Amino acid sequence: MGNPLFFEKPILNSPYQCPSRHWQLDEQGQPTQRIENSRRDVRYVSPIPKPRKKSASSTDSQSRLNLKLEAERSSKSDAANDPTPYIREIRSQVEAWRNLPDSTQWGVTPTTARLLQHWRHHQFTNLKPFFCQVEAAETAIWLTEVAPKRPAAKRIFAHLAASNAEANPGLNRIALKLATGAGKTTVMAMLIAWQTCNAVRDPKSKLFTTGFLIVAPGITIKDRLRVLLPNDAESYYFNRELIPTEFAESINKAQIVITNYHAFKLREVLEISKVGRRMLEGPTGSAIKTLETPGQMIHRVMP
Repeated sequence: MGNPLFFEKPILNSPYQCPSRHWQLDEQGQPTQRIENSRRDVRYVSPIPKPRKKSASSTDSQSRLNLKLEAERSSKSDAANDPTPYIREIRSQVEAWRNLPDSTQWGVTPTTARLLQHWRHHQFTNLKPFFCQVEAAETAIWLTEVAPKRPAAKRIFAHLAASNAEANPGLNRIALKLATGAGKTTVMAMLIAWQTCNAVRDPKSKLFTTGFLIVAPGITIKDRLRVLLPNDAESYYFNRELIPTEFAESINKAQIVITNYHAFKLREVLEISKVGRRMLEGPTGSAIKTLETPGQMIHRVMP
């Protein structure tokens, strides 16, 4: 019956409002039974479950696990690579921006302002977007439309540029991390609506697009993502009222391709048996190339 208070009432906040309280966790990520009257701060938490039975082998394994987690934690806390100060700063900036009372102060396009007002204040008849979903969309909007105009955000973009250059040169990526069950598909629909409606209403803008490539990690998830297609029977834009009615014509101009990541894996261009492969490799065992080239893969996938 450990930690009865926490397990009796683990949820302290409404999913539709910014969190204002949280259960305090100790250094091991376990609840202390104390409630803090603030939103939980940004930090890495690696809960380490205690083994049920202690033995020499389990103790050694636990020690090795602790050392590994500590090494990972130390590497993440390196000043040059630790993203938490930037996440904290972005969250703070977005919150201050969100609380500006007049939409003329938001620094966004009229189309974006209309969508933000809709997501925040529309009387939804079905599922209202969670706060975390709106905040995720707001963060992407802030980084795209608002932050580039603010000198204070230069260090944020410098960090993003350095991280992308180190991890994947030539491909700029921004991650929006949401918990399991938070509704990431809804966030994807909100982002597609924001981009598409702006692109249709301002075709000359270079900030927005009507084309989207969605790469799913598996066949099942790929099938679930069909709700992102405007003409789907269960389309989120209409079934979940994610766009104002006057944007219905605009969202129908979105060009969306949903595929599985396996489509990008290099395929065999020469079918050959194991015996045949060994014969062709000869006594030296020099590997023969039977996979398509990256260029051939692009030629196959792009149509």
